[in-house]
Amino acid sequence: MHIETPPVTTPDDPALRGEVIHGMITALRSRPLHEVTPEVVAAAAGVDTVVVGRTFPSWDGLLLATIDRWNEDRTVPLMPLAEQHGTIRFLRAIVTANVADPSLMRFLTATLNIAASPEHPLAPMLHVRWRRFHAFVQHALERDVLLGREPSTMEPARGSEQLLATYEGLQLQSMVRPEMDLLEAFDRAVTRLREGWSRAYVPPVWDLARVG
Repeated sequence: MHIETPPVTTPDDPALRGEVIHGMITALRSRPLHEVTPEVVAAAAGVDTVVVGRTFPSWDGLLLATIDRWNEDRTVPLMPLAEQHGTIRFLRAIVTANVADPSLMRFLTATLNIAASPEHPLAPMLHVRWRRFHAFVQHALERDVLLGREPSTMEPARGSEQLLATYEGLQLQSMVRPEMDLLEAFDRAVTRLREGWSRAYVPPVWDLARVG
C-alpha cells in the first residue's frame, strides 16, 4: 500500500509565506493594526499560530512583508498609467482603488507612527519605501514635463512634494471624515495645484517674522 505523505514546508517556503501574508491582509481588512495579533493572523490564514511565528519570527518582518505584497498588488498594475497618461492619472487610479477598498490606506497610515519613531528598528526600512515612492512620482513628473504634459514652470522635485502632500493628506482626511467624497476632493485640489504649476513661482513677499 502506498501512503502519500504531505509536502514538507519550511519557514522559507514561498507558498507558506504567501498564506500567512494573505492572512495578515485579510485580518487588516476588518481590524485596526493594533488589534491584529499572531493568533488573529493564524485564524485568518487557516494555519496554526506556531506556523505564523515560525514563518515570520519577527512581527516587524511580517508587517514589512505585508506592506510590500499589498502595495505591490495595488500599485504595480497601475504603474503603466504614469508612462502612458501621466503622473496625475496614476495617482488618481490609486485613489480610486483606495476608495473602493480603503483597508490598505488605513494600514499604511497606521504604520506612520512607526516610521516617525527614530529609535524603532523598522523606521529606516519604512523610510526607504516612502522615499522610493516619492522618487517614482518625481521621475514620472520629470517625464511629464519633457513630454509637455506638465508645464516647464513646475519643478518636479517641488511638484512631487506638493502632489504627494495632496494625495496623502486628502486620504488621511477621508478616514476621519467618512462623508467626504475623496475622489472629487482629489480632482478639485489637483486642478488647483496644476493651475499654480502653470505660472512661474514667485517667492513670498510677506515678512514671516512679523506674522502672529
